[in-house]
Amino acid sequence: MPKGDGRLLAQNKKARHDYAIEETFEAGIVLQGTEIKSVRNARVNLKDAYARIDRGEIFLHNMHISPYEQGNRYNHEPLRTRKLLLHKKQINKLIGETKEAGYSIIPLKMYIKDGYAKVLIGVAKGKKKYDKRQDLKSKEAKRDVERAFKERQR
Repeated sequence: MPKGDGRLLAQNKKARHDYAIEETFEAGIVLQGTEIKSVRNARVNLKDAYARIDRGEIFLHNMHISPYEQGNRYNHEPLRTRKLLLHKKQINKLIGETKEAGYSIIPLKMYIKDGYAKVLIGVAKGKKKYDKRQDLKSKEAKRDVERAFKERQR
């Protein structure tokens, strides 16, 4: 985590594969009572989540937080829309960056920092199929070079 040294709860591993992350922001998240209990138990899934700007506020859609086992009738809806907390300058910057075609806001990680749930969001541009292949080739080439270097050192 570039910002913060909290306990990692969930990570969107597919995001860096499907998107080129341009910039990241740390945002607070508004949660209900039973949601924070499920979050602390790491029962969060960011796989299909995305953020959208609506009337000057940012909302996180499709983030799944499992219902709390002891929550009974006070339990929350797992896929409800949740508000993200950012400074006005950061929101205006995000509005400007996402106006361009192909850019979206994707949650990358969720963690606890100083007792508060935080979400690391990134401004991302979708990768094409050939970009993904190129990334895989470069990763494999890097691995081969490191492997050869280790063999040479022995």
